[in-house]
Amino acid sequence: MDFRQLESFIEVAKSKSFSKAAKKLFITQPTVTNHIQNLEKELDTILINRLGKTISLTEAGHLFLVSAIQILNTWEQTKFELNSYNGKIQGHINIFASSIPRNYLLPSLIKSFVGLYPDVTFSIGERDSKEVISSILQGKTNFGLIGARYSSNSLEYIDLLEDRLVLIAPNNSSFPQENFSYISSEILIKENIIMREEGSGTRALIESTLRRCNVPFDSLRFKIFAEDTSTIKELVSFGVGISLISEKAIKDDINAGKYKAFLIEDIAFLRKFYFVFHKNRQLSPLSEKFKKFVLEYIRNN
Repeated sequence: MDFRQLESFIEVAKSKSFSKAAKKLFITQPTVTNHIQNLEKELDTILINRLGKTISLTEAGHLFLVSAIQILNTWEQTKFELNSYNGKIQGHINIFASSIPRNYLLPSLIKSFVGLYPDVTFSIGERDSKEVISSILQGKTNFGLIGARYSSNSLEYIDLLEDRLVLIAPNNSSFPQENFSYISSEILIKENIIMREEGSGTRALIESTLRRCNVPFDSLRFKIFAEDTSTIKELVSFGVGISLISEKAIKDDINAGKYKAFLIEDIAFLRKFYFVFHKNRQLSPLSEKFKKFVLEYIRNN
């Protein structure tokens, strides 16, 4: 038995797929298959049921998964302690974030962390808030930065900071008002709207706020649904429609006159960004250090 076999088994158990496990580990699918077969041969038991394309753990597989994770965590802890003793902390951290936290919060946080631990590397994945939550629950990542909360007893949310959405509109004669002046909510009914896709924290906030203000979401004139903030800003600047977007994402564009920004009378789109993680998952020593660092970073900033 070697650690590569354990890693392959754990990834197959998590993803329920040999091909996905191979992709995650940067090895070939036949190598993963070979690791599992050798592991089963050495343990003299079947760990994984293979029924066509359906993958599931046997009872022995479920029992062994707990031990496999403990063995790897012990090994990671040992390496971490030895590296710390030698004055070197290294490893890789995977984190998913929705668009606004990824662009405007995560860079400064990572800069501070790698300033302390320059040998640590990161993979940063962009997902909408709902996809980040799903990835954490499925074990694809340990951490996320998002702009909406989704109920789960397995997750812990830590407040990062507050944000508000503002309405952005084309910088033309149709919108002569000064930037950040108040504008009637009737604009939401009259103008074509460019909206984030379903599952994004921004859209969830818009829907819940309008519902609370008795403005039917379906009464809005949707023109385009877009997956990223940059595309929405470009479409607004070209006069395709208006949109609601994080105030944190528009400062430079407003100064450059790319489009205009307004507040809506009697409707305040306020939200928080969150650092979210699985409260019951045993983390590697490096991931545990990163979590503690983020919590301390939040307290101090």
